[in-house]
Amino acid sequence: MNKPTTGLPPLEWVRVFEAAGRLGSFTAAANELGLTQAAVSQRIKNLEARLGAPLFDRRARGVVLSMQGEAWLPHIQAAFGQLLGSTVNLFESPRQKITIAASASVITLWIAPRLPAITAALPNVQLTFETVQRLPDYGLAEADFEIRFGDGVWPERRAKRLFREELAPLAAPALTGKKKRGWEHLPLIATSGPRVGWRDWCAVNGTQLPAVPSLRFDTFVLALHAAEAGAGVLLGSLPLCQSALAAGRLKRLTSNALAMDGTYWITWPATMPDYAEHRTLIDCLTEA
Repeated sequence: MNKPTTGLPPLEWVRVFEAAGRLGSFTAAANELGLTQAAVSQRIKNLEARLGAPLFDRRARGVVLSMQGEAWLPHIQAAFGQLLGSTVNLFESPRQKITIAASASVITLWIAPRLPAITAALPNVQLTFETVQRLPDYGLAEADFEIRFGDGVWPERRAKRLFREELAPLAAPALTGKKKRGWEHLPLIATSGPRVGWRDWCAVNGTQLPAVPSLRFDTFVLALHAAEAGAGVLLGSLPLCQSALAAGRLKRLTSNALAMDGTYWITWPATMPDYAEHRTLIDCLTEA
């Protein structure tokens, strides 16, 4: 290598290096940046000459980062991240539209009650909702935020918990008032999905219940409506049933609650800029 030149190299050369190092290919970097493969290769050569060190090891089947390139790449990515964040905060106009992908139950029972506070905090932002039912459906949605159920860890995504999930038997007061025996003899309502069910409740609490629930729904919000109508006992999410419990449409049948490891999280791409509007939305949707 030639003797390195002092001072910072051209930003364009560094941008090409970051793309090639991240993607592990000059061709892929060229496609991403709208350049030819030869242009990418030339910029990398210029940068290496400027720095006086090889950034890539050229091999028969492609390129890999050299020891120096591998050590430098995280610093470049961190610097680009800071540059992007400061640019967004100082110069970009507020986001006019934010799209959220979530299940119908979360939209109805968690987000909707908080919409007045959200619209007051973001008066110039249009919120758009896309309803998803299964994890693969998120791949079809083009949303700024996805509300997912799980442990909060997804590759290349950041996440913040909406609430701590707890389950308990719930029923309409009219249903329990008709029966002289305990609630265990009432019809049970089950929900398909990621939450644990009645069998797990029995295992933890030592309760004897019918082997098969009388009703099963594919969304929690439909199961909740059935419980409010007096159709049976729901193993309900206490955070999602706050309004029904507060209004007296449902009541808890036991003081016991089943805490779950998994819960709902608002998630977003790790590379998404830190917009002020996004931070406000996340704060409005998550528990303190």
